[in-house]
Amino acid sequence: MPASWNPEQPEITDLIVRHDPRTLQREPVRKQEVVEIFQKFGNRQAVRAIQELPEWDGMLVDAGVDRMMLAVHWEMQRLAEEFYHGHRVWEIVGATVRALRMNGYLQKIRIVDVGCGIGYTPRWLASRISAQEQGLEFTGVDLYSTLIREATRLAEAERLNCKFSHGDAFSPQLAGNIVISTGVVHHFRGVELEEFLRRHEREETQAFFHFDFQPSLLAPVGSWFFHQLRMRTAIARHDGVLSAARAHTAKTLVEAARKGAPGFASGMYGTRIWNTPLPRVFHTLVGLRRPLVEEFRAQLGRRAGRLGELQ
Repeated sequence: MPASWNPEQPEITDLIVRHDPRTLQREPVRKQEVVEIFQKFGNRQAVRAIQELPEWDGMLVDAGVDRMMLAVHWEMQRLAEEFYHGHRVWEIVGATVRALRMNGYLQKIRIVDVGCGIGYTPRWLASRISAQEQGLEFTGVDLYSTLIREATRLAEAERLNCKFSHGDAFSPQLAGNIVISTGVVHHFRGVELEEFLRRHEREETQAFFHFDFQPSLLAPVGSWFFHQLRMRTAIARHDGVLSAARAHTAKTLVEAARKGAPGFASGMYGTRIWNTPLPRVFHTLVGLRRPLVEEFRAQLGRRAGRLGELQ
């Protein structure tokens, strides 16, 4: 296995932007400290990518990191477009909205994308779904203010009815009725994953859906091939493959959800292609308040077969 595929190491983007967990203020990052982490893993690809980043007096230059991170997220948006990710999200979020309405939920439904980046998913939803007619609110939240500013700029340029916030998606003022994320849960390991899921246990939250790569023996190989073809930045190429290597199994995700968020019936959605044993590229961790489960299955219609056991 190439050193850059070792799932025990973090991704570059986890380390080059740092925030104070209490104030969310950005903190300086010493470049050599990041380099040394990957040197311990013998990961020369990561070291080369980090060494290309600008520094001043040993510290990474925020403006240079921001430019690179924006480029990475623009490339991630292209990936989401090519995999029709917006359709995948609305397939189950739409069923949840209908299930909530059938169960008598009349209030506005806030859909929150956790770790939204430049806001592709909320913008896709807002461009195709009438939030006003359906009583919905499309929002995205991220700890990285640079990405939130870009998401806001794009939404304004596209004249979309969605909004973005820099902050904690589970804070009282930002928490959602339906919580979603894409490519986020594999960043949490062990007890951190359980704690992330435990934070969904808020009265107003009725469902969560976390989309991520589905691990398999061929996933890193396929991801490497795709990222070599489609991605331009060294960090996107590195972290994209490492994300596939670090992705959690369905068993890990479900066990963490049932332990961390016992107030939800949890399981997996979309793990196999049709009725074959072939794995899909993405799978989805599902959490639903138990009174919604039966109606949610009904609203999925012919896609209900993609939903595993919820308990």
